[in-house]
Amino acid sequence: MEKFTKFTSRLAPLPIDNIDTDQIIPARFLKTISKAGLGDQLFYDWRYDAAGNPKPDFLLNRPEGRAAHVLLAGDNFGCGSSREHAPWALTQYGFRAVISTSFADIFRGNSLKNSFLPIAVPADAHKALFAAVAANPEAVVTVDLAQQRLTLPDGSAVTFPIDAFAKQCMLEGVDELGYILQQKPAIAAYEAKRVLTVDTRAGGLNQGQF
Repeated sequence: MEKFTKFTSRLAPLPIDNIDTDQIIPARFLKTISKAGLGDQLFYDWRYDAAGNPKPDFLLNRPEGRAAHVLLAGDNFGCGSSREHAPWALTQYGFRAVISTSFADIFRGNSLKNSFLPIAVPADAHKALFAAVAANPEAVVTVDLAQQRLTLPDGSAVTFPIDAFAKQCMLEGVDELGYILQQKPAIAAYEAKRVLTVDTRAGGLNQGQF
């Protein structure tokens, strides 16, 4: 995983509430364990017609959608069944973050483990973002994970919550296993001390038996 750094991006507005994981990536595409190609299947049933041709009026098929690294979604994003393929598809398309007022817990957890940032903002800021991008499709936001701050197009800023451990992993560019491997010297020192302590106690007990 790459380190999650501060960035500025245009917004891809998708003002639909309760977008579930089957809409993000339909179940028929879950047979793979590879992330490759999943970006093309993101929002597939909304994005393509019955013949598999891109719908020209759908956001992600337009230049402004392809230029954005932040998805601006409606309320309760990522609800429905658990599937890690959902954040895989979003990141493979090129998104680095999604903004909503709330997220399903499982989707949030899967996203953070894949360095994809779910940003929960208050309802008034959420409404202001949709208004800003409607007025100016080239409006941008700045995402600062280290400060947990989202700067809006008008220059104002809101803070957002995130699990402290997930934040640390994203900033360092490691997953949970990578974080554990970083602790190898400390783990080895602890194990060496523990073995020495056990051996000493065992020796004392043996001496006491004779």
